[in-house]
Amino acid sequence: MYKQAIIVRQDLKLPKGKLAVQVAHASLEAVIKHKDKKIVEKWRREGAKKVVLKINNEKELIARINKAKRIGLNTVIIRDAGLTVIPPGTITCGAIGPDKEELIDEIVKDLKLL
Repeated sequence: MYKQAIIVRQDLKLPKGKLAVQVAHASLEAVIKHKDKKIVEKWRREGAKKVVLKINNEKELIARINKAKRIGLNTVIIRDAGLTVIPPGTITCGAIGPDKEELIDEIVKDLKLL
């Protein structure tokens, strides 16, 4: 089974609409940049499972993304353009996967659902 995890910073206290858009950016960007299109296709055939998780701050988010990178998982970090509620370049969220569910779970198993 395959899935994607999107990790969202809680310290920014983003409005719901802004948060939804940032999560969408992360999911889409991770799929577009994925190097293994066969994994993406398997994930899509299985229903494109996603989980959205919360993390305390930028430092913790970057640490999770780097841990995922070290084991070879697909990752992206989203930086906001700064056109609405936060300054340009603010890291809002990141995505891991799509990849094998058990590998992603090793990185995010202790995080809570948003």
